[in-house]
Amino acid sequence: MINFNGELLGEHTILSTKNRGYAYGDALFETIKVVNGKILFWEDHYFRLMASMRIMRMEIPMSFTMEYLEEQINRTLEANTLLSSSSRVKLIIHRNEGGLYTPETNDVSFVISTSFLKDDFYSITDGFYEIDLFKDHYVSPSLLSTLKTNNKALNVVGSIYAKENGLNNCLLLNTNKQVVEALNGNVFIVKGNSIKTPPLSHGCLKGVMRTQILNIAKELQEFELVEESVSPFELQKADEIFITNVISGIQPVSKYRKKEFGNEVAKLLLQKLNVKIRLN
Repeated sequence: MINFNGELLGEHTILSTKNRGYAYGDALFETIKVVNGKILFWEDHYFRLMASMRIMRMEIPMSFTMEYLEEQINRTLEANTLLSSSSRVKLIIHRNEGGLYTPETNDVSFVISTSFLKDDFYSITDGFYEIDLFKDHYVSPSLLSTLKTNNKALNVVGSIYAKENGLNNCLLLNTNKQVVEALNGNVFIVKGNSIKTPPLSHGCLKGVMRTQILNIAKELQEFELVEESVSPFELQKADEIFITNVISGIQPVSKYRKKEFGNEVAKLLLQKLNVKIRLN
């Protein structure tokens, strides 16, 4: 079952071919992890979504309160018997039909879909995880590149490249040839007592898990947290590289080209992340 504007419908419901999210990528989405009916980091998701809608010039309905959207998510989970397990929720906001590039209205609709996740809390395995750079296309840094829109052609083509080359993931570069993010999350590098991640001004997604890790890292007195440009040359000099998103939490990189990495800092951050979730 999916939730379309508050109405529960069959998952194979077909949207119009004139849907602006389908026709023009005129849509935003949030990927959310829910554990036993508890929406993780809901406030961060909600305020990012509202800020993104304003940037996209979408009209925010008066009904779009945190409480209303949370209720609609839970209704969808209940309809799919997922309230007592872990799940992945995708909340899509699209501008309503009408117009070509110039819309006839800025009013919006929403679609909520869900799927089962087997893991309640975040964990790290010591498995092999290899990455490389994707250099066929580049991120153009701007305010729009920090949003989770339906315009993900770069991520799709990059993911196909990774699969064709036997890689687990790739890192994206911006037009200034700086490391921006991974195909499916933000990137952090650890060198000595420094934890470094690219700033939003370089074009990376304003990730919800990125925000959590930044807040946790700020409390670690033994480490210096830095939001600065990351050059490709720094990757092979790093002690650790890890990727963050709300579904996986923290994914350590074990190999980049000929360099292999540890995951001690990633494990420390993940432990504190799970403690934070339990306390909340």
